[in-house]
Amino acid sequence: MRQIVGRKHEIKLLNDLKSSGRSEFVAMYGRRRVGKTFLIRSVYKDAFTFQATAIANVNLKIQLANFYQVLQKYEPSQKYKKASNWFDAFNDLSIFLEKSKDKKKIIFLDELPWFDTPNSKFIQALEHFWNSWASYRDDVLLVVCGSAASWIIHKLINHRGGLHNRLTKTIKLLPFTLHECDQFLQAKKIHFDKYSLIQLYMSLGGIPYYWDEVRQEGSAMQNIESLCFSKDGLLTREFANLYHSLFKNAEKHMSIIEALSSKGKGLTRQEIVAASKLPNGGSLTRLLKELEESGFIRKYVPFEKKYRQSLYQLVDFFSCFYMKFMKNVDLENFNWQAMLDHPKYRAWSGYAFEQVCLYHIDQIKKALGISGVLTSNYSWRSHRSEENVQIDLLIDRRDNVINICEMKYSINPYEIDRAYNAALRNKIGVF
Repeated sequence: MRQIVGRKHEIKLLNDLKSSGRSEFVAMYGRRRVGKTFLIRSVYKDAFTFQATAIANVNLKIQLANFYQVLQKYEPSQKYKKASNWFDAFNDLSIFLEKSKDKKKIIFLDELPWFDTPNSKFIQALEHFWNSWASYRDDVLLVVCGSAASWIIHKLINHRGGLHNRLTKTIKLLPFTLHECDQFLQAKKIHFDKYSLIQLYMSLGGIPYYWDEVRQEGSAMQNIESLCFSKDGLLTREFANLYHSLFKNAEKHMSIIEALSSKGKGLTRQEIVAASKLPNGGSLTRLLKELEESGFIRKYVPFEKKYRQSLYQLVDFFSCFYMKFMKNVDLENFNWQAMLDHPKYRAWSGYAFEQVCLYHIDQIKKALGISGVLTSNYSWRSHRSEENVQIDLLIDRRDNVINICEMKYSINPYEIDRAYNAALRNKIGVF
């Protein structure tokens, strides 16, 4: 199996849970393709007592058949009679686990939200399994994960019924940083300079599944062309597949993404309603929350604004790239590499680089020597239109200092000439 890159904190957590002296119930969630299943399987390897993966878009009968096929493989000598409900299925699982001599009985249920088909009472059965059997022991480690982050959060983490506060650990698996992407490629004997890494990151984000298809033979631009603009490219059809795999009525989620892609700094709720044509009610609140929890958008309050003036911003790199260049593209007549000197590419790359910087705010703070200071981060624009002044990043520090940061995307070290120095001083003065 391929070696794990990064994830040191998560690996330590998973190993500590394996050796704890009590039963543990762990939920891992994060954006699709971020590497949740790979991480869990890499850490625990052959130590699973039982592991099963749900099937997408099937009914209760097929989910139970799948579950029992897995159970039968773990215990071929036992002829299991397939149950018609999850309560009996979990009861059979507990009987099987009681026979195990494993010091820690590690149970892994992958893509957990898919098990929860309509009217299946899966959550109630899982709740009963944990509360009436597993939690009374000290040798069970139940690990569940899923890409539908909103389901994990609402049905498990914030559950108001019998699973309330039953999770002993939650792990949100984030995309790779630039450094981790570099490590990932080096583990595959692939070496790119920093400029090429940035080009790839602005298009792919830190999603390991995407980076696994990067090849040494081509430049960054050639790799992007192969992944996104070739007939059989890995990401050619990824956008629709990604959202439909995570959300019911995904067209509504995608309409919000399209609306947000039109303005880099983000849109207010009212502006989203106007652009997406979606009704302004509780359903929109749910859609926005699901996208936020899944890591596609973020909600933030601009500097010196009130909470009701919050903006929603698209922060998923691939979604932003798709909307800018891939949506409705004619693959037969499109030359991606010719875009390098195109104004459209230059405008996008400047914005995308800002997003890379914002995603690496912890590394920026460390470089500034303020990693130990509590901060809030903002962008800022002057209220007076005649001044036309905006600042890319304000780091508002608890020690009564504000760092004003500018981000410039350049292949060479950026030189501050006399004119730009004057512009910077003007920005500081206006601010």
